[in-house]
Amino acid sequence: MSTKVKPKNSSLLKLSPIDLPKPALSQGKSVSSALRERKTIREISDRELPLQVLSNLLWAANGINRPVGPFGIPGRTAASASNSQEIDLYIALQEGVYVYDAVVHRLNPVCSGDLRSLAIGRGQASFGANAPLRLIFVADQDKLIHTAGYREPGLRDPEIQKSYYYVDTGLIAGNVYLFAASEGLAAWFHNCDRTGLAAKLQLRAEQRILFGQTVGYPEKP
Repeated sequence: MSTKVKPKNSSLLKLSPIDLPKPALSQGKSVSSALRERKTIREISDRELPLQVLSNLLWAANGINRPVGPFGIPGRTAASASNSQEIDLYIALQEGVYVYDAVVHRLNPVCSGDLRSLAIGRGQASFGANAPLRLIFVADQDKLIHTAGYREPGLRDPEIQKSYYYVDTGLIAGNVYLFAASEGLAAWFHNCDRTGLAAKLQLRAEQRILFGQTVGYPEKP
């Protein structure tokens, strides 16, 4: 299923969709090496990530890894409840915020302006303050209810939904950590200013901002 986001305001005229190059993941370290080296690194430089690295990162996080997965819809690199794929990845860059459309492997603009300072918890801004990007994990409860997969009763229960989308967020964040360890990048999973972000992103009532994750090159090699 493709992630469609309607432009929020005229300032989006400054932003265009970003077509990502095809993922290229043949040069990274082995899974066992990445597991040994996985760690949180908060000291992150302002060095920009090449577009190819960004492409690889997003695919590893929650990209399409097979055209037909559970219940006949595309499969992802991260599992989700009944393959609902209810977690959307928003990417806060200096010029604006985009949402990752895994089906076509593209970044679609959401709003312009630098919101990276909101994509981190209060009191934590001193860490990786100028990091090139922060991921924002957004749960879409509507996707849990209307999944093409097995619609168990719990998918309509707000408390059970919560347990699902927190677990599914963790699975994606774990992929990001392993990718970072494989590629010599720094990664840090953290809280974010949910209220501030929700106001700027103008999300639907069914969407919930959960956490952020900063990725970039280590401040010190």
